Amino acid sequence: MSDIYPFLAVKDVDVAVAFYADAFGAVEPGERVRAPDGPQVALLSIEGHRLGVATEAPELGTPSPETVGATTVRVSLDVDDPDAVATQAVAAGAHVVFPVADQPYGLRQGRVVDPFGHHWLIGGPLKD
Repeated sequence: MSDIYPFLAVKDVDVAVAFYADAFGAVEPGERVRAPDGPQVALLSIEGHRLGVATEAPELGTPSPETVGATTVRVSLDVDDPDAVATQAVAAGAHVVFPVADQPYGLRQGRVVDPFGHHWLIGGPLKD
């Protein structure tokens, strides 16, 4: 195996790519794949780590959390300053599930949900 990364299903890839750029500094280093009938696939990079974003495809078993009203996956984003990153994500349109705080399991961590229903754990090690 040479890599593993999440692929998030969304209703609107254009809106999602813009959100992830604003919220997490994501960039789209390559060409986006666009099917003639509308679906898109975008590969993003957040500080060198890949993230895929694709148009939902309920007929293939990959609906977005917006469509099903729930998610079963949380994306963990380990950063140097979780407070700043969570604040930036909220300013971009995310909603707080629980605020960044010192957690009993040794992380300073919080959770936000993006406008597309994906949950992001934003954290880092506790500072001395």
